[in-house]
Amino acid sequence: MNTFRHDTSLKTANDTAEPTAENEHVVLEASEQFVNTPYVQELTERALTYLAVGCAVHLAGPAGTGKTTLALHVAAQLQRPVMLLHGDHEFTSSDLVGRGSGYRKSRVVDNFVHSVLKTEEQMTPLWMNHRLTTACEQGYVLIYDEFNRSQAEANNALLSVLAERILNLPNQQRRGGNGFIEVHPQFRAIFTSNPEEYVGAHKTPDALMDRMVTIDVNHPDRQTEIQIIRAKSGIGPSDAEVIVDLIRHIRGKKGHRPTIRAAIAIAKVLVHRGAQVSAEDPVFQWVCRDIAGIDATTLPTLVEEIYASERVEETEATAFLEFPPSPEDNDSATAVQPRQTLETHGENIRKPTKSYPTQRRGEKYHGHPAQRAE
Repeated sequence: MNTFRHDTSLKTANDTAEPTAENEHVVLEASEQFVNTPYVQELTERALTYLAVGCAVHLAGPAGTGKTTLALHVAAQLQRPVMLLHGDHEFTSSDLVGRGSGYRKSRVVDNFVHSVLKTEEQMTPLWMNHRLTTACEQGYVLIYDEFNRSQAEANNALLSVLAERILNLPNQQRRGGNGFIEVHPQFRAIFTSNPEEYVGAHKTPDALMDRMVTIDVNHPDRQTEIQIIRAKSGIGPSDAEVIVDLIRHIRGKKGHRPTIRAAIAIAKVLVHRGAQVSAEDPVFQWVCRDIAGIDATTLPTLVEEIYASERVEETEATAFLEFPPSPEDNDSATAVQPRQTLETHGENIRKPTKSYPTQRRGEKYHGHPAQRAE
């Protein structure tokens, strides 16, 4: 099995066969587009550690934070076939476990004695495994994406699977057995969910939550988002930074909840149209309005604030490199101070401070670079 492919391209085990639970597991393909930053590595290592000791992992967080992508990436590291399942309000326990699929009728006609005709008929119920049963039998990795979109009653079968490692098959003496199967030792489960306040999400029973380890997944850090949209769109680094900063700036304000999907879409459109990340570019104006809900009248101000913030960071970095603080001087009052955050019109705007670098002992101070330029 290959490692995860960032564009979530999956192949079924047998694309030509009739789809059944036995051949619906997927093979994850590697891709150079996958972005593996320290943020992603840290989440991956935590999840793999819990899975290694037999715990089920639950990735919880808002939409657009990469939970499904992370789940597929983690599953790929286990190098086991993956059974992918998506939550659905219409699901019942039978959709997870399986159900009867009819009967097999057999008839025996005995005419050994010419004058005697003996006929015997037998009806045998047929059972069709569904994905949870197949994963438990074969030791696959189960990814139950947005499992809380299924009703709580539908997920009751998971309780004994995650705790006692037994899957009950209700009302079914399966193949002459006892109506249950033991879970394969290599079976692992990864769940993802959106917050309960989302439309279509159901409250998860405490008994089920107690059987899994929940890892909160929030929006990635800035550098991770920049690398992702560059990998997905091919846009340049400076333009990627502005787009990410623009999305992060409006995220959570006035009902806006744009995710990295919005940043990727904006970047793809700009690359496709050969447009520029500029408030004067008409393509950039309407793509920001359509995707991120940013009005053309406020776009110039937001872009200028972002560019100004980047210039402040570059100035501070240059000053720090030219006049680094002395290791012997621990006086915080005279050391280079970090940039301050001022509240202006309800927005966080980063401003440079007026502090100057510390003079080295025994060294003649020539003034701040800005003063020398004057």
